[in-house]
Amino acid sequence: MKIYNTQSKQKEEFVPLVPGKVSMYVCGPTVYNFIHIGNARPMIVFDTVRRYMEHKGYEVNFVSNFTDVDDKIIAKAIEEGVSAQEISERYIKECKKDMAAMNVKPATTHPLATQEIDGMIEMIATLIEKGYAYDVDGTVYFRTRKFDEYGKLSHKNLEDLRSGNRSLLVTGEDQKEDPLDFVLWKPKKEGEPSWPSPWGDGRPGWHIECSVMAKRYLGEEIDIHAGGEDLIFPHHENEIAQSECCNGKTFARYWMHNGFLNIDNRKMSKSLGNFFTVREIAEKYDLQVLRFFMLSAHYRSPLNFSAELMESAKNALERIRNAVSNLKYLQEAASAEEMTADEQAMLAEVKSFETKFDEAMDDDFNTADAIAAVFELVKYANTNVTSANTAALTGAVKEAIIRLCDILGIIAEVKEELLDDEIEKLIEERQAARKAKNFARADEIRNELLEKGIVLLDTREGVKWKRA
Repeated sequence: MKIYNTQSKQKEEFVPLVPGKVSMYVCGPTVYNFIHIGNARPMIVFDTVRRYMEHKGYEVNFVSNFTDVDDKIIAKAIEEGVSAQEISERYIKECKKDMAAMNVKPATTHPLATQEIDGMIEMIATLIEKGYAYDVDGTVYFRTRKFDEYGKLSHKNLEDLRSGNRSLLVTGEDQKEDPLDFVLWKPKKEGEPSWPSPWGDGRPGWHIECSVMAKRYLGEEIDIHAGGEDLIFPHHENEIAQSECCNGKTFARYWMHNGFLNIDNRKMSKSLGNFFTVREIAEKYDLQVLRFFMLSAHYRSPLNFSAELMESAKNALERIRNAVSNLKYLQEAASAEEMTADEQAMLAEVKSFETKFDEAMDDDFNTADAIAAVFELVKYANTNVTSANTAALTGAVKEAIIRLCDILGIIAEVKEELLDDEIEKLIEERQAARKAKNFARADEIRNELLEKGIVLLDTREGVKWKRA
């Protein structure tokens, strides 16, 4: 399996630190509002990377944080007249709902920045002790130039940054030894959350948070660190500097970054009126369509979001689901005999599409080519599997499509879920059938409900039901 490493600018063979195990850290969202579709891309992409790793037999320790203390959270809290904690807790809950709707698996650990303050103070104290950081009236800065390899991820030159890109520098330059030094700890401001520290009450800088959470839940050296390409500089660059100076080890072996998401070929922004939350997209589409759309391009490529492309993704997903539904129908009606020699040959051909899928994913998680392999399998099934085939073959082809889609987090088999009033109507019909001593129909209804995950309980108070 090859992974494109942002640091080396080339694809490298993936070799984990511990055989059979993968440690992976993905920068999560700052929780001050509903997540937008730009946030959704890394969530979907790196969830798919994790799923594929698990498919390959790796045990993945997947850590993705929530930044729950930040200027934007504080601004929102002041605007609403509530605490920053109330804002962050509300939007973490909403974010988790959206992630579940996109079929993004919960992380092994979802650490919160505010619960890791002690670790941050400890890392900052170590950096001061080692001469990599200094305190100026309660603000602690990192000495960027003291880390010789600064810029190795973003491939930026320190001198160029200093002379040509003043906008990239952090404010408060008059206090700093060097304009390129960045903040590790900032003093308390009135009305903001703060924590006691050796340098006075205050709160951590953004970059130190991820360094500490990655270290605590994954160790001083990790396999994969991932996020959007907007985080390469300064966030990930600064994480490397802090972590490596504190721990004396390589921070992450492989750096993965997804490309930008544009809306109708323009950058997404509120001022342009082309800013969409995942919740808004969910009003128009099943979020499986959004997931399918996100995976239809290579994760490192820029991706353009438009109504036409979403419609195209919707139709493509429908094609897969229709094929699965058709195979299910054929399987139920087919004979239960053993596979014929011809069918064994057909099954071998099905395996070749699965091999194609794995080859695409082994090549830096090329989901676009992996989806193409799924469509080749769907086309093969539609053309070659008929009512003349055995249930064994039809079922095997159906399961192959479902299995490949599941690795991508795409749900290919939609189980029809009955609405509550539909369930009640069927129960009434069953009661009427029993009264009329039509027990065959009553049993039919019970079985029909059971197939759809509804369990009937005959009690003294009458019939009760629950979802299995």
